Amino acid sequence: MEIPALAGPPPSAHSDLHSEQGALRGERPGRSRSPVIKVRDLAWLVFEKPDLDRAETFARDFGLTVSVRTADELRLRGTFAGTDAVVIHRGPASRFVGPVFRAADRADLDRLARHAGARVRPVGPGRAGAVVDLVDPTGFPVGVVHGTDSHPALPEQVALPLNTGTAQRRLNAAQRPAREPARVQRLGHVVLETPRFGAALDWYLDTLGMIVSDFLFLPGQRGLGPTMAFLRCDRGAAPADHHTLAMHLGPGSGYVHSAYQVTDLDALAAGGEYLRERGYRRTWGIGRHIQGSQLFDYWRDPDRLMVEHFADGDLFDASVEPGWAPLSASGLAQWGPPVTRDFLGTTPSPARLRELTAALRAEDTELTAARLLALMKAMSS
Repeated sequence: MEIPALAGPPPSAHSDLHSEQGALRGERPGRSRSPVIKVRDLAWLVFEKPDLDRAETFARDFGLTVSVRTADELRLRGTFAGTDAVVIHRGPASRFVGPVFRAADRADLDRLARHAGARVRPVGPGRAGAVVDLVDPTGFPVGVVHGTDSHPALPEQVALPLNTGTAQRRLNAAQRPAREPARVQRLGHVVLETPRFGAALDWYLDTLGMIVSDFLFLPGQRGLGPTMAFLRCDRGAAPADHHTLAMHLGPGSGYVHSAYQVTDLDALAAGGEYLRERGYRRTWGIGRHIQGSQLFDYWRDPDRLMVEHFADGDLFDASVEPGWAPLSASGLAQWGPPVTRDFLGTTPSPARLRELTAALRAEDTELTAARLLALMKAMSS
């Protein structure tokens, strides 16, 4: 008896959550027609912390490498050649200050400065390069740099050879991933929350020339526009990370998490065991995302700031148009453990309630009571 051929792969439990569906007629475009400049990448992130010794210990355990340490500054890098990935200044409290992006050429800084009424200044004493200081509509300081110091590459954590089906690459040898920090290769992306989502999104598209890979909207409210966007750098025909910056609508104006690439799943998992054995707290993982497809593992540093190890993320060139998908808690991963309240930020606290009240009362907020209720429902679905 002949077995009829399948018309296609069987439907997936997540088939309605992936972003193959594009924009409908008249919906928000995912790029600016005439941006001021087009940034090339995320250069580094700036934080403040009161205890640099504790910050350094966690950074080493997480897999970052110290490039500079003084009494008031800690600079961290990955193994790839390039700039520092994280700059931490001594400050009264632990907080995220803002992102710094890399411009394609020096003339972009002049163009940006003229547009914003800002000035081009040196990066700092003893450091090469120039920077323009901006402020986005949420209030985050945003730097754009060019010509900065670049570190040579460091030794890599070698990816383990895998036997897959008939592709047998490993013979007469066992797999024994080392129980050691997952060596961070580079900074990948940062995620921010803002009650001025639309204004902030337009600013990053129009000013920095970023383009949207995926939009997420609240179920039943697509007509009101997206409430989350994953933005990548526009490098033309050259591939870029699915997202270098992600933003979502919410009551807070703040940092959600930052993500750092490691070699592969074994490095990510063994590095997670190393962190767990040292008493650090896993927030969510291990799993694989939908938007961006990354393997992920989320942790809290000693000051409760969330950071992510990731591997195997999507790479898009500028030809890929934005996808659209409904936002839901279950739609954040293809596989892995259920998403936690800690990751979603839905655990009630006095500070969170104050943010909600302030956001709903603010004149320039885009967060209405109806959208807040829909957001809360989506995060429990």
